[in-house]
Amino acid sequence: MIGVGVTQDLAQTGHRVILIDVADEILARAERLIAKNVRFHHMLKPSSERQDVARVLQRIRFSTDYGLLADAEFVIENVREDWDLKRSVYRRLDDICGPRCIFAANTSAIPITRIGSVTRRAALVLGMHFMNPVPLKPVVEVIRGRQTSDETIDSARALLAQMDKEAIVVHDSPGFVSNRVLMVTINEGVSLLHEEVATVEAIDRIFRECFAHQMGPLETADLIGLDTVLYTLQVLHDAFQDGKYKPCPRLISMVDSGLLGRKSGQGFYKYRIEGDPPQAGKSRDQ
Repeated sequence: MIGVGVTQDLAQTGHRVILIDVADEILARAERLIAKNVRFHHMLKPSSERQDVARVLQRIRFSTDYGLLADAEFVIENVREDWDLKRSVYRRLDDICGPRCIFAANTSAIPITRIGSVTRRAALVLGMHFMNPVPLKPVVEVIRGRQTSDETIDSARALLAQMDKEAIVVHDSPGFVSNRVLMVTINEGVSLLHEEVATVEAIDRIFRECFAHQMGPLETADLIGLDTVLYTLQVLHDAFQDGKYKPCPRLISMVDSGLLGRKSGQGFYKYRIEGDPPQAGKSRDQ
């Protein structure tokens, strides 16, 4: 969903985009979702102008062909948190893209320095950690790897400014700032549910109504995708060898059962279709 959101946001702000994925049916689903989200964007963000769906889609090319990236100036990667998979993708991109093309990793936890090391352009590799829903978020966590150049950071800032977003730049560390904090919070929320200390609704309501968070930790997990949460915790646990990142058994079981959140139609809450809000009073754990 992040990749779809980034594509939509770029196209809505006048950029030409090539969206690459592994199968035509995935791309067709992405196109339908972007069209739907563009139609409703003005309702969700009243300060924005209404966008013509056909015009936005004309700026996007949907393809499975990596070769189309040969002339790209900026690549934003959104492969799932699997280091072997990401490594193979970056080696492929490094061979295809021009020598001045910048690579931005939209990763949840994998260090940017490690990603840069498998390319021949470490100075042109950085992290751009977008949050869901991308078109509604005004800031992006930008991560400077050990070899990332100032010019690369400046280019990322400029691109984000064109998307009406601000960059908050941090240094490289597994999980960066956002997920070092967020994943522990989500995992503790799942643990509280697992221990029957509180219901899904109670956990989320405390965070919404006591701390004024827009979403509770379990709602947030459903939005991110429980598989992504699990992969991120595993990366953090491997990196720091700290038990606070050890995934809760209930989270592992849910992922094994295919209960991944919004994208699968069910996680801690049930969803009518991808991207719809949870059905009131219909959490799966009641």
